[in-house]
Amino acid sequence: MARLPSAERRRQLTEAAIRAMARDGVPRTTTRSIAAEAGVSLSVFHYCFDSKQQLIESVITTITGHYVTVVKEAIRPRATLEETVRAGFQAYWDHVRAHPDEHMLTYELTQYALRQPGFEHLARRQYELYAEAYTELIDQVRESMGLRLRVPGPVLARYLAAMTDGLTLNYLVLGDDSAWTGILDTVTAHVAGLVYEN
Repeated sequence: MARLPSAERRRQLTEAAIRAMARDGVPRTTTRSIAAEAGVSLSVFHYCFDSKQQLIESVITTITGHYVTVVKEAIRPRATLEETVRAGFQAYWDHVRAHPDEHMLTYELTQYALRQPGFEHLARRQYELYAEAYTELIDQVRESMGLRLRVPGPVLARYLAAMTDGLTLNYLVLGDDSAWTGILDTVTAHVAGLVYEN
């Protein structure tokens, strides 16, 4: 087994944990099964992560990073604010449709953390991370397009996090691809109305 820098090995184990948890469920995923998924020994896992809490926080951060990166690339300024916002929502939605198991895992992680004594702070951290991600995306659009917000930035970030959280769960339960173009158009129009151009 090739020696990798510890940061790269943690990334490898985190991605393996995401695959294993998405396939088998959080409670049934063990450190041994994650090490096997990554093709490393159990001792390597314990060298990289001090606890399951640390691993779960890394999983939450990594999954969020997967779709935030995609959205950040998509929301470069376009001809109109609506087109820019719509491109961001579409990029997120394409990620949900391409990786439904990964998004389903985020809900399972929340429930697991809330029910597991000593892990509750991870659920809170998960939703704080969502708000931080939306704050970063809002700032990116605001600065690149010269926008001002009609509502405070932290309020808009929490609102967007709650809205996309609900929409994602609704899609995972109901599916129905045909309905989502109209839904995303409606959401885009609403969100664009919460800002105005200087």
